Amino acid sequence: MNDHPFADYVLDCRGTLCPMPVVRLRQEIDKIDAGKVIKVLATDPASVQDMPAFARNTGHELLQSVEGAGVFEFYFRKTAEGAS
Repeated sequence: MNDHPFADYVLDCRGTLCPMPVVRLRQEIDKIDAGKVIKVLATDPASVQDMPAFARNTGHELLQSVEGAGVFEFYFRKTAEGAS
């Protein structure tokens, strides 16, 4: 059973280091409509701190974060008031 939110978009940042996953997320979330969900894949352990900070700083909602087999998954919902 898959308990992850449905993702409208997937952003693959595996193999990139901080701050690139956050930079790429910021670029991509600016392109999508409010209410849509973007899934970010990252392998940089720093993303565990950086992605929640991105949500706090921009107002976009971090729905879920999970880790498996060295890959971190983050699900963000773009908010209308998000400061992207």
